[in-house]
Amino acid sequence: MFNDMFSFPAKTFKKDTPVMKTDVKEVDGNYELEIDLPGYRKEDLQAELKDGYLTVSANTNKEENEKDEEGRYVRRERYTGVCKRSFYVGEALEQEDIKASFENGVLKLVFPKDKQVAPEVEENRYIQIL
Repeated sequence: MFNDMFSFPAKTFKKDTPVMKTDVKEVDGNYELEIDLPGYRKEDLQAELKDGYLTVSANTNKEENEKDEEGRYVRRERYTGVCKRSFYVGEALEQEDIKASFENGVLKLVFPKDKQVAPEVEENRYIQIL
């Protein structure tokens, strides 16, 4: 009897389950990152560019309820998950250079491969002699 009590299908998450599987491609002078985020919605995702690092984070809260005919819980599960990953993309990259889209559980980020910072030209500063 007790063996079958909890035999319903349930999602389990292993500690070593790889999250945010990422493919990086070079296409037409750009880098394309494709990050697998199944089960997440666009509203759950955030991408930030700071100090040359592109950081992608995903946050979700899920609750599953199943009740019997009398409204008593037979199963109730909750899951809260956060994952984050950072990529060094260079100091020259600006927020406007990165294009992002999310479709079918895949976040796609495209940005230029070789954006260089224009070197600062040193100006001669003269002191006016009166």
